Amino acid sequence: MPKQQKLRVNCFSLSLDGYGAGIDQSLQHPLGMHGMELHGWMLHTRTFQTMIGQDGGTTDVDDQFAQRGFHNVGAWILGRNMFGPVRGPWPDEAWKGWWGTNPPYHVPVFVLTHHPRAPIEMEGGTTFHFVTDGIHAALKAAREAAQGKDVRVGGGVSTVRQYVAEGLVDELHLAISPVLLGRGEALFQGQDWRALGYRCAEHVATEKATHVVLTKGD
Repeated sequence: MPKQQKLRVNCFSLSLDGYGAGIDQSLQHPLGMHGMELHGWMLHTRTFQTMIGQDGGTTDVDDQFAQRGFHNVGAWILGRNMFGPVRGPWPDEAWKGWWGTNPPYHVPVFVLTHHPRAPIEMEGGTTFHFVTDGIHAALKAAREAAQGKDVRVGGGVSTVRQYVAEGLVDELHLAISPVLLGRGEALFQGQDWRALGYRCAEHVATEKATHVVLTKGD
């Protein structure tokens, strides 16, 4: 029997008080104020160092979770804030993402937006497609592009919450960092994830994060 294609969230860093990003996202603060503090668990890993073109890095439990996030992924879905700080209609074609000419995805990426834009083909196999007709259309296109592999929702918080609310996410890996943000974008607020069918299937603590894997039951 063919392996079931999953919709996954991986390596989603979360503060102790439940925020996945800080306030006031900008070019200087892509993850909002103090948002980078959530990702300390990943920055030292070999997976992350490879992503940014560097050698070295640890091969510990944190790295194992980072590696798992890229295994068997055939397409990504991103909210517009994850693509960049530009708001409203696209002023021009200059902004092509946070990651330079060779983004770390290397597969088709579907960006949710209200404003049309032509696809952007980048180095390394990444092509950004801009979807204006909602989360279901983006998922349909991503599943087709993934060719049987899984689809990964990269964020941000609003995008994850929308897919969770529809019961579409099969598995979520949350990396809960020992950091308080105080304010920001809350992942769980106003949603009853237990009632939506999610259960904790795995948890392990490291120095910089508690890794929790939630899966959706029948």
